[in-house]
Amino acid sequence: MGAASFVAGDWGTSHLRLFLCDEYGTMLDSCSGPGAAELHGPDAARRFAATFATLTAGWKDRYGTLPAVLCGMVGASIGWTQAPYVACPTAPEQIADACISLLQGRVHIVPGLSCNNRFNAPDFLRGEETQILGAMNLAANLRRGTCLLCLPGTHTKWAVLEDGRVREFLTAPTGELFAVLRDHSVLVRKPQSAGDAIDARTFARGLAHFNEFPQAQLLHRLFECRSLQLNGELSAETADAYLSGLLVASDVHGALRLLSPSVASRSVYLVGATQLTQLYALGVRAQDFEAVQLDGSQAVLAGLVQVHTRLLHKAAHAS
Repeated sequence: MGAASFVAGDWGTSHLRLFLCDEYGTMLDSCSGPGAAELHGPDAARRFAATFATLTAGWKDRYGTLPAVLCGMVGASIGWTQAPYVACPTAPEQIADACISLLQGRVHIVPGLSCNNRFNAPDFLRGEETQILGAMNLAANLRRGTCLLCLPGTHTKWAVLEDGRVREFLTAPTGELFAVLRDHSVLVRKPQSAGDAIDARTFARGLAHFNEFPQAQLLHRLFECRSLQLNGELSAETADAYLSGLLVASDVHGALRLLSPSVASRSVYLVGATQLTQLYALGVRAQDFEAVQLDGSQAVLAGLVQVHTRLLHKAAHAS
């Protein structure tokens, strides 16, 4: 490990994670803090700056003032400052070059991406662009040919890469729909004492049952979460897993049908938290595609390192 060189940060809606890195991007230390939603409001810029200064004070005392690269909702309308959306298709260099600088250039915020998706509708992402950049560093195959990525989450993103450029993407609010139906509908009423873990066997059952009738509209399938409880085939504790299986199967089937014809490989790269990528991997393999899982935390750090390296390169050529 080398000496501390810069700070990388993933500042999301509900959580902040900062990483102290050496010049090669190796993590030397880390700390956590409040998300953008907690700091949003009057005088938000001051609150973001103060939070960042407080969390990095120890590193500053030890190593001096270090440059920082931040991604996520820190660059949204509820963040520190609003960073732009870079239009697709776009290359990694264009994303890094569109960073917004703060604090006399000591802090840079990564922009989001925009496109018109396959339904001729506007689409946006913020934070996932950095994971995509990192994924291309973690898996060299993603920099060649046409590849398909899936980033599962509250708003799942499906991205098509072409020779290392982000060509297009599509958003599916799969996680948000799951939470709304689980917490605010009569379809699933999971007891509070049951915990948040998804029952694997029931998830697989929901996945398989959706794939028996893939031509059916999801809207016509959701009541099964309730009816299977009424006839005793599902328990209240596991109905949410069946719902999750239906939703993931619908998301995967729809995205692959729409996007995979433009991709030469029958592989889907899944980038995110292990639990989510494992569920999506089951959905992808059920469609006879290969699932390649990449850790989301490793990907975001690798992406931030790439942006930092590009910024250093630009600064060196400008001086």
